[in-house]
Amino acid sequence: MASGLPIERPGKIVCVGMNYRDHAAEAGMEVPEQPVLFAKWPNGLIGPGEAIVLPPDPSQVDYEAELGVVIGLRARGLRTEDALDAVAGYVCVNDVSARDLQFADGQWTRGKSLDTFCPVGPRLVPAAEVPDPQRLGIRCRVNGELLQDSSTAQMVFSVAEIVAFVSTWLTLEPGDLIATGTPAGVGFTREPPVYLRPGDEVTVEIDGLGALVNPVVAATE
Repeated sequence: MASGLPIERPGKIVCVGMNYRDHAAEAGMEVPEQPVLFAKWPNGLIGPGEAIVLPPDPSQVDYEAELGVVIGLRARGLRTEDALDAVAGYVCVNDVSARDLQFADGQWTRGKSLDTFCPVGPRLVPAAEVPDPQRLGIRCRVNGELLQDSSTAQMVFSVAEIVAFVSTWLTLEPGDLIATGTPAGVGFTREPPVYLRPGDEVTVEIDGLGALVNPVVAATE
């Protein structure tokens, strides 16, 4: 494992966009008809306590509290009713996003995949210890201020639906990480917007999974 990471380095990180009803509403966007998938690269992975490093140029870097799903077996073409059998466990994820890069590109890979932009932790909780992944409170605090406060019940597509959908198009492998979307309260939708700055501390907390805490620092170059 990489330093501090509670999971093995995944072969792929699959993310789901606009998967909370409250987030779609605050962004003024329609709820999607099927899961919207994008990728983050494993170079972004850091563990609890490790620093989110801001880009050297001024950037609009946002926080996103997310429920992470770690796959436990090789699977393709899963049915929704069987999909949770492929889940090894759950973990807090912060889908850190450079909004200026994301929106300028018209697609999300670069703005989502900078080094240190995928904090994960504090530990991997076995699936057996999470009876219902759709009944978990999910929160994000920046410097102790509560900015996201929702529930996985707000998901448009459930964890089971997401895992099944992804497995329709991609072969899932043990250790793969799926980030299932973020609820309302992200920085770019606020008036005025709230973006991460050096010296900030970001906490992602999900019921039963613990709290993932990461400092924010400026690039050294």
